[in-house]
Amino acid sequence: MSDSSINPNEVDIVIAAINSDLTPFLNEWRPIFSPFHLIIVKDPDMDGELHVPEGFNVDVFTKSDINQMVGSSHSILFSGYSCRYFGYLVSRKKYIISIDDDCVPAKDNNGHIVDLVAQHIANLKAPATPFFFNTLYDPYRKGADFVRGYPFSLRSGVTCALSCGLWLNLADYDAPTQALKPEQRNSRYVDAVMTVPVRSLMPVSGINIAFDREVVGPALFPALRLSAEGKIRWETVEDIWSGMCVKVICDHLGIGVKTGIPYVWRKERGDAIESLKKEWEGVKLMEEVVPFFQSVRLPRSAVTAEDCVVDMAKAVKEQLGKVDPMFIRAGDAMADWVKLWKSVGSSTPGV
Repeated sequence: MSDSSINPNEVDIVIAAINSDLTPFLNEWRPIFSPFHLIIVKDPDMDGELHVPEGFNVDVFTKSDINQMVGSSHSILFSGYSCRYFGYLVSRKKYIISIDDDCVPAKDNNGHIVDLVAQHIANLKAPATPFFFNTLYDPYRKGADFVRGYPFSLRSGVTCALSCGLWLNLADYDAPTQALKPEQRNSRYVDAVMTVPVRSLMPVSGINIAFDREVVGPALFPALRLSAEGKIRWETVEDIWSGMCVKVICDHLGIGVKTGIPYVWRKERGDAIESLKKEWEGVKLMEEVVPFFQSVRLPRSAVTAEDCVVDMAKAVKEQLGKVDPMFIRAGDAMADWVKLWKSVGSSTPGV
C-alpha cells in the first residue's frame, strides 16, 4: 500500500488509454492506485467503448472533451500516446504520475511489489544534486549519505522536478535495437536512484514518469510528431523530444531530474521489424536534435517553465527549422502549448 505520508490530494495518476479494455491493467494496479485520483484520457483515434472497472476515483476524458476544451483544429495533436498530455493540462494537483497502459507492478529483488507512487513521490520530495555527482547515488535515501570530498555547500541540494522510472522485461529500446535482439529482456532490478548531472542529456521515456506540475508542468508537451507515428512506443519520439526540452529547462532553472527506481513490468507489444519502417525517421532526426540541445542556452530573463518553453520554441524554429519543416511545426506547437496551458489554467477548475 502507499506510504501514509503521501497526501492523496496532491497526486494525480494520468493514464493514456491506448487499449480499449483497461480492466486487467487497473486491477493489477488497484492496491497501489486506489487511494488516488486517476485521469484517464482515451486515445481520440480509438474506436469503440473504453472499459474501466469500478472502484476507482477516476475522471475519463474523450475526444469530445478534448475538442470542447482546445478545439479540433489546434496545432497540438492529442492522439496516440500524446493524449496523456491532455491529462497534464486538466490536472490541478502538485504531482503527476504517468504510466503506460501496457505496464503492471514490478517486484523488487526481495519479491515485494514495487509501490510506484510512493517511490516517485519520495524521489520528488527529496532534493536533487545536479551540480556535483555523488558516487553513492542518492545521498538522501536510507542507508546512504554524501561521500568524502562532497562539498558541504552543495549538500542541501535543489528541488527535484522530474522522476524517471525504469522497466523490467521489455525495456524501452528503439526499433533497430529490439529488431536486432528480439529475445533480449531486462531482468536486472537495480535498487538505486540518482540525479542526472547538469548539462547531461538523457532520453526521457514517457512510459513511467512523475513530475512536479507546479514547477515544470508547462515543459512537458506533445510537440514533435513523426509523419508516420504509430501506436507503439518505439514508433514515437514525442516523449524523447519533450524530455530533452525539460532537461535543458531544469538545468537552466537550477532544478533536478532523477532516474532509476521505481520499476514497472512492461508487457510484450508490437513488431519491431514492422515499426522500423516508421521509426527510422525519428532515429535519424536524433542526430540533428542532440547537438542542438547540447548547445542551446536560454536567456536569464526566462525565469519560469513557461518562459523557457517560449524561448526554446524560437530557437528550435531558427536553428532546426532549416533542417526539416517538422521542427517548424514542433516550435509552433511548443509556443501554442504555453498559450493553451495558461488559458486552460485560468478558465477551468480542473479535476
